[in-house]
Amino acid sequence: MFRQIRILVLLLILLAVVVNANITRTDATDWWNPLVISVYPLNGDGSEATQRYISQLDAADFRSIETFMARELKRYNIPLEYPFKIYLQPEIVDLPPRVVENSSMFDVMWWSLMMRYWSYQIGKFDSSEPDIQMFVFFHDPETHDRLDHSVGLEKGMMGFVNVFANREMRESNNFVITHEILHTLGATDKYEFASGQPHYPDGFSEPHRQPLYPQRFVEIMGGRLALSPTTAMIPTNLRQTMIGSKTASEIGLLSYREL
Repeated sequence: MFRQIRILVLLLILLAVVVNANITRTDATDWWNPLVISVYPLNGDGSEATQRYISQLDAADFRSIETFMARELKRYNIPLEYPFKIYLQPEIVDLPPRVVENSSMFDVMWWSLMMRYWSYQIGKFDSSEPDIQMFVFFHDPETHDRLDHSVGLEKGMMGFVNVFANREMRESNNFVITHEILHTLGATDKYEFASGQPHYPDGFSEPHRQPLYPQRFVEIMGGRLALSPTTAMIPTNLRQTMIGSKTASEIGLLSYREL
């Protein structure tokens, strides 16, 4: 009986959180005001090389994300000059709670609440009062050739992003961060998880292009530049990237109406 009461209480709390998150996301995608995004760097591998990289980070390192979104809103005829305002926050030392594999429903619900509490505690000391929190885990490419999958959570409007601690990979890192930011706003993935190949037509920036291959630009949620039916390339920067019509619909760009 006590366990059932605990689960009921957690369900009620999660319901309240979900309702509040839906209201917050709806406001975020009306595109009347800029969205404030806080980027929190974390040392994902604990190495000295990664620590040195984090210590040299500057807000300007993420400027291309703001530029990309401003360009895309202009392309969709939305007169919001600065849709994203990104603030680099101090490094976070305390890592977020992790979900245990093969967890029970109760454990997953508890983890979800603890995760939200963890992000709330961090946000209390954030003077920028962010709409979206992006927790960016940096890793030394000398010791990591592959990274865990990044996640953007629409419920909670936060992202957990794995990137490389390398100046030459800064712009490809920004592509990954932007992809996860758009997840928090309701955008869905448009690629095959196993192969990375973009889905046709929604994962293509120019689905009506003749010939179809190679594509000239990457659809931001398609993830890669489609070169042929079986090959695709990861973009090196956001200049190669666009927001396709399906993604635009998901994040409210097509429902915008000027009064």
